[in-house]
Amino acid sequence: MTLHLMKLCVGADSVESLQAWVDFRQEQRRLAGEPAEQIHTTRMVPTRKDELLDGGSLYWVIKGRIQVRQHLLDIRPFTDQAGVKRCDLVLEPRLILTQYQPKRPFQGWRYLKGGDAPADIKGGNEAAAMPDAMRRDLTELCLI
Repeated sequence: MTLHLMKLCVGADSVESLQAWVDFRQEQRRLAGEPAEQIHTTRMVPTRKDELLDGGSLYWVIKGRIQVRQHLLDIRPFTDQAGVKRCDLVLEPRLILTQYQPKRPFQGWRYLKGGDAPADIKGGNEAAAMPDAMRRDLTELCLI
C-alpha cells in the first residue's frame, strides 16, 4: 500500500511561488555542476521508507490547504557537519496540482495514507489552468 508524506510549505504562499523556488534551486544546482535533483532536507528520517518509495509523494500544505504534490524518488539519511542526523527527500521537480484539502498547522512532516490523499487535478481540467487565487476562491464557494 502506497504511503505519502505531508509537510507545511514554509516560505511559499502559493503554488506558483513554490514552483519558482523549485526552478531557482534546479538552476543553482545546474550552474554548480551538481545533479539536477530537487532535494528537501528534513531533520527526521521516515521509518517507513519502503512504503513511501512505492509510488509515494510529498504533499505540500500551502496556506492551510494541501494544494500540490511531488513524487518522492529517494530518501537519503545523513549526518551533517554538526553531527545532527538529517534526511534528504529527493523529489521530482514537477508539481502536480491536487484538490484542496484543509489541514491544521503541524510541525515537521506527517504520514498520509493513500486513501486519505486528495485527488489530482487532471491536466485537461479547467481548474488546472486557473490562477491559484481564483481556484482557491471557487473552491471556497464550492463551485469546483
